Amino acid sequence: MKKPELLVTPKSIPHIKELILAGADAFVIGEQQFGLRLAGEFSVSQVEEATKLIHEAGKKVYVAVNALFHNDRLEALDEYLKEMQRIGVDALIFGDPAVVVSVRELGITIPLHWNPETIATNWFQANYWGERGAKRAVLARELSLDEVLEIKEHAKPEIEVQVHGMTCMFQSKRSLLGNYFLYRGEVMEVENRKENKNMFLHDKERKNKYPIYEDLNGTHIFSPNDMCLIDELTELFEAGIDSLKFDGVLQTEEYIVTVTNCYRQAIDAYFDQGEDAYDDLKNKLLERIEIIQPKLRPLDTGFIFKETVY
Repeated sequence: MKKPELLVTPKSIPHIKELILAGADAFVIGEQQFGLRLAGEFSVSQVEEATKLIHEAGKKVYVAVNALFHNDRLEALDEYLKEMQRIGVDALIFGDPAVVVSVRELGITIPLHWNPETIATNWFQANYWGERGAKRAVLARELSLDEVLEIKEHAKPEIEVQVHGMTCMFQSKRSLLGNYFLYRGEVMEVENRKENKNMFLHDKERKNKYPIYEDLNGTHIFSPNDMCLIDELTELFEAGIDSLKFDGVLQTEEYIVTVTNCYRQAIDAYFDQGEDAYDDLKNKLLERIEIIQPKLRPLDTGFIFKETVY
């Protein structure tokens, strides 16, 4: 078995340097005009600078072009893809077939990673897009462990799975703050709306707070808990999952660095020293993450064991 890639989401170029030292193997960057829910905003010139830095460290850089593109954005998309080809990034993350069409028409040779968010739920889809040029399929976060393992067994492209971080529950291309209705038709309070920063949709009855923010792509509402699989990685390792992603959107740089290092230790313990070494270490790593975990965001295992109910 080969080690899975540890994929992270940096917030800035200095942050990339810290994450390289923390043990990250690959990075997702981009700008909100083309990519969804990025941890940081990277202009074309910053992508170029980051790519040079990442490649010098022997790591990989993936650029997100997984927005839903209206006609008025397609010309800008073409120019952006040409710039990514010139820079020499390692992959383009896409969900909209418009990206595939543009890549073919422009003669772009950058590998593609298919990431349609919630609809990547079976291996037929993964193979369909694999036949159309996708090197990797990024699975939906709402899958159980059994579903993930079955897809990996039958899929021809590489498989990427999120193992830590927030999960987006809802996106609208409209600005919905202040009039969003959830659950029983009740209007929930939106905290910090005036600042458009650190906002939460507050469900007092369930005592949950859902992170919410608006950007160029609309309104995004996240789950009240953070996924954490640091102590549940054995079956993903055994299945040969190709990439384990930690999504650090809305987290601090310090948090992202610490959690990245914890997953680096977990991966290395298992593959360099064996399963027993990982078993001996995993609870300590979980405790380390729990210490820095924001109090408003408890950890759980997402949908992997069907624990989370929204």
